[in-house]
Amino acid sequence: MPDVKNDARREWTEREQLAAFRLYCATPFGRLHARNPAIIALARAMGRTPAAVAMKACNFASLDPVQQARGIAALGNASTADKALWHRFAVEADQVAAAAEDAYGRLTGAVEADVEGVATPEGITDDDEARILEWAAEHAGSSEAVARVRVRRIQSFFRAAVLAAYEGRCAITGLDIPELLTAAHIVPWNADVKRRGDPRNGICLNALHDRAFDRGLITLDSEHRVVLSSVLRRSRGPETLLVAYGGAPARLPARFGVEEAALRYHREHVFLG
Repeated sequence: MPDVKNDARREWTEREQLAAFRLYCATPFGRLHARNPAIIALARAMGRTPAAVAMKACNFASLDPVQQARGIAALGNASTADKALWHRFAVEADQVAAAAEDAYGRLTGAVEADVEGVATPEGITDDDEARILEWAAEHAGSSEAVARVRVRRIQSFFRAAVLAAYEGRCAITGLDIPELLTAAHIVPWNADVKRRGDPRNGICLNALHDRAFDRGLITLDSEHRVVLSSVLRRSRGPETLLVAYGGAPARLPARFGVEEAALRYHREHVFLG
């Protein structure tokens, strides 16, 4: 059993800090407590108390601009290292996402130590896998297997963070069935490497609206209302499932926020108009 006093004095390693950051990003606020089995398991792997791990994860909330804007009280004990990691994530989300997913997986045993044996994370779709294969082919100069695993880790982190930010609900319809939800990239995967792991470039959508968003059939305006393309506005068939939500306000995420520049890019370069 970890000693509480010694735990408080023990410095956090970089791997532990990254794992705690991943825990914060992927866990709904209502489950950031010492009784959460995921927190207990991570604490055991670190040799720390669940309370210490929960507190470390919660400290990141004090750095989250959405939480600051909402006035939700956080513990406010974020360290200099925590602040540096948060700033680094804002600048190079893809690198931090890959490192955090790796750290969490290795500590909890969720991934194999040998990157060659890492399976596709749960929740990655066929489209995601196609993008992974394309990216890996472009970067196969050193090791295709390493490239594939890195991109899978980024996508796994991204999905978990986006779904948690939207509290497990589709931003447009409110659907809360995980098997039907997707973490959609606002700026497409292939358009900007640095945005691939950034949840501010993500929106939680059900499978139908995700495909429509990806194909430019719908977008969000500056007030976060659903805008339909002319293709859908002319439709009288099953597409009415999409048409019904024209003008509807989209839910905003409970953490990180949405990058307005990303939405503007989607309206200007993806949306069919």
